[in-house]
Amino acid sequence: MDRSIGYALLAMVFAGVTAVIAKLGMRNVSGDVALVVRTSLIFLLVWGNAFAFRLVGKLQLLTGRDLLFLGLSGLTTFLSWLFYYRAIKIGEVSVVNAIDKASIVVTLVLCFLFLKEPFTWRVAAATALITGGLLLLVWK
Repeated sequence: MDRSIGYALLAMVFAGVTAVIAKLGMRNVSGDVALVVRTSLIFLLVWGNAFAFRLVGKLQLLTGRDLLFLGLSGLTTFLSWLFYYRAIKIGEVSVVNAIDKASIVVTLVLCFLFLKEPFTWRVAAATALITGGLLLLVWK
């Protein structure tokens, strides 16, 4: 198995567990407060990882363009997490998480437009199924 698939499967499992644990942890606080706690811990863990694996020195390899796009990615991550935590605070995690994961459709469209990744029948079929599932969830 390709290592990227293995990492993606691990990311999938941890993301699924994260949603349920987060909902359990915000019984007495808002989604915004829960996000502060979660993000603070992530900040410490990411820096710990960078020091443990001696990655800090590689920061000097970043170009201005790299920093621009990584900064924009950070901004969109913040906005995604902000609205996600607000949604799971007041809604059902099963529905909110499914809608959130449908972001893959946005990702696929952007990959085809900006990264020039190949558009295959398998990707088209998967995108159609995900979109159909999303519509099924939100259609009243």
